[in-house]
Amino acid sequence: MWQVAATAMMALVAGLVADMPSALSAAAGGGVSILAGLASAFVASLSSAKSAGGVLAGALRAEAVKLGLALLLLWVVLANYEQAVVALLLGAFVVTMLIFSMAFFVREY
Repeated sequence: MWQVAATAMMALVAGLVADMPSALSAAAGGGVSILAGLASAFVASLSSAKSAGGVLAGALRAEAVKLGLALLLLWVVLANYEQAVVALLLGAFVVTMLIFSMAFFVREY
């Protein structure tokens, strides 16, 4: 949820301050991170580990999927979107990836 909100905010600000390609670049960067995170969560949910080693293997597998998919999607966007504003795309990507990694520290009551 926080990743989606941050992506929407970055795209909105980029669109207001700059132009449509900037807004789309920010949205694409956040979208890459969101999709990679969802894939990671899906792979992690498939793990039925019964030991600490199994849990670790499942977590590492999920992280490998997230990293691989993120790199693939970044390449797809950069290769196909000629008007991409690379700084905004990568900035939104990094911010949303950091938000995903900080989710561990958020408590919901």
